[in-house]
Amino acid sequence: MNETVIRLKLSFFLGLRSLRRGSIGSLVMTVVIIGMVFTNMIFLPSVITGAINLFVEQTIEYQSGDVLIQPKEDVEVISDLEDLLARVNRAPGVLRAAPHNNIGGVMKFKGSRLAGSVIAIRPRDEVLVTGVSGKIRDGEYLGEGDTGVIIIGNYVAGHKDKSEDLMPSLGGVRAGDSIDVEFTNGVVRTYRVKGVFETKSYMADQSVFITWEELESIRGQKVDEATEVLVRTVPGEDAEEVKLSLTGMGIQEQIKTWHDLLGKAFAQVVQSYGVINSISTIVSIVIAIVVIFIVIMIKTLNNRRQIGILKAIGIHRTTITYSYVFQVILLAIMGIFFGMLILFAMDRYFAVYPIRFPDGDIRPAFTLADIVTNAILLFVSSAIAGFIPAWLIAREEILTAMRG
Repeated sequence: MNETVIRLKLSFFLGLRSLRRGSIGSLVMTVVIIGMVFTNMIFLPSVITGAINLFVEQTIEYQSGDVLIQPKEDVEVISDLEDLLARVNRAPGVLRAAPHNNIGGVMKFKGSRLAGSVIAIRPRDEVLVTGVSGKIRDGEYLGEGDTGVIIIGNYVAGHKDKSEDLMPSLGGVRAGDSIDVEFTNGVVRTYRVKGVFETKSYMADQSVFITWEELESIRGQKVDEATEVLVRTVPGEDAEEVKLSLTGMGIQEQIKTWHDLLGKAFAQVVQSYGVINSISTIVSIVIAIVVIFIVIMIKTLNNRRQIGILKAIGIHRTTITYSYVFQVILLAIMGIFFGMLILFAMDRYFAVYPIRFPDGDIRPAFTLADIVTNAILLFVSSAIAGFIPAWLIAREEILTAMRG
C-alpha cells in the first residue's frame, strides 16, 4: 500500500515538473482545445433545451394556461359555465380562470379568404391568464364589453406580399382596417381590427379574438357555455396539485395540466432531441480523445530517451505511465475550467441577446447536471487518451528507449 502511494506521489511530481518545463504555447493550446471541446459538448444541448423550454412556455402562456379544462368526453361544450368558473376561482392555488368559446369562421379582406379560429374571450380574465395582451404589435388590446372590433394574430394578418408569409394569411391587415367574418352559424359581420398581436407561437398567432359580448350579439342570446377554460395558477403552485384540487371539488369535465396536454408527442420530441444531444456529445468526446492522444503521443515520443533514463535509474514503468496520466488530468481540469468560463460568459451574453428564431427568442439553458455529466465524461476520456500512448512507450526496453 505504501509503495503504491509513493509511486503515485512520484508520478504526480514527474507529471507536474514535465508540464512546468514544457512549452507554454503547447500547454495553452491544449487547454484551449479541451475547453472548446467541453463548450461544444454543452452548447448544442443547451440550445435544444432552450428551444424545448420556449415551446413549453409558449404553450402555457398563450394556449393552455397551467391547467386546461375541456368538455366531458363525447360532449362539445362546457355547460353551466358561470357555476364552473365560480368553483374554479375559489379553488386553492388558482389565480384566475378564463373561458374560451371557439366558434370559428371565414375571414375576408380585399379578396382574400381565410378560415380560422374565432375565439370569444373575457378580456379582464384573459389578461390575468394569458400573455396575449402584452404582445400587441399594432393597435390595442380588446377592452371589456367591446363590440364591433376584433384582434388578430400575426399569421392571420400576414404581409401584402404573401410570398413573405409562413402560412396562408389575409394579405397585410393592419390595425384600423375592416374585415368581414362569416361565422359557422351563418351570421356575417364587419369588424374594425383593433389590434394585431405577435406572440411568435405558431398556434397562437393563427387565432382571432372577439369579446364575450360580441359572441352573445352573434348568437342573439346570453352564452353560458365554453369550448375550454384556461386556468392560471398562483406563482409557485404545482399544476398537478391544482388539478387534484379541482377534481376533488367534483368537477366532471376533463382537467389537464399543460404536461398532460402535450402528452406523448412532447415526450417523443424530447426523446428525438436527446438523440441529437447524444450524437453531439459522442463526436465531441472523440475529438477530445484524438487531440489528447496526439498531444501525449508526440510528447512521449520526444521524451523517449528521458523515459529510458528514468527506467534505467530504477523508476518503475507504471510510475512513468501515471506521470503522463496526471499531466492529462491536470490539462483536462484546466480545460474544463476554461470551458466553464466560456459558458458563463455565453450565458450572460444570451441573457441580453437571445438567439432569434422565427418561433421565438431562445436562451440556451445550461443545467448543472449537464455540466457535471459532460465534465466527468471528458475527464475520463482524457485520462484514457493519455494513458494509452504513455503505456505503449513505457513498455519499451531500456536500450531501445534510450536510443530514441
